[in-house]
Amino acid sequence: MTVSTIIEGCRRGRADCQRELVVRYSPQLMAVARRYAPNNATAKDVLQDSLVRILQKIDQYAGTGSFEGWMRRVVISVALKQLDRKWVRREVSVGEQRDHQSVAPVALDQLATEDIMRCISGLPDGYRQVFNLYAIEGYNHREIAQMIGVSESTSRSQYNRARKSLQTILTDLKIALKHAE
Repeated sequence: MTVSTIIEGCRRGRADCQRELVVRYSPQLMAVARRYAPNNATAKDVLQDSLVRILQKIDQYAGTGSFEGWMRRVVISVALKQLDRKWVRREVSVGEQRDHQSVAPVALDQLATEDIMRCISGLPDGYRQVFNLYAIEGYNHREIAQMIGVSESTSRSQYNRARKSLQTILTDLKIALKHAE
């Protein structure tokens, strides 16, 4: 089934096309949901709500741009709405910032994508959300601020704190990898 056939069939309420959309795109959309949700159970909820919304709002897809990109934006929107919007407004204590060296590229080469995603998922909620929106999804700080209802400076601050926290996590992981050798 082609993408245009799936879209048109979903617009007409055809169950076979709806099923095909869910089966074909769920893994990709789940990966997006997992980046924003604090755990797999919440990610599954985000995915389910997103699929329902996609099927309900499929008439709003204008056919310009990629369908996958449109669905990803729906998942991000659902995730941000489902999660407590107060997370960014809370000040998360990072504790003492240790002075770490940069992570060697060789250490990063030893990490699988899943390991890096696990490190990102270990960030506090506010840091993780802004990091994903900026570094992975490509939104700018003005767009992020509008999406989550904060100032641009708060978005920048959360992103910088996320980067520092990731640097710490990756440095610690590098040390652990070095000791394991």
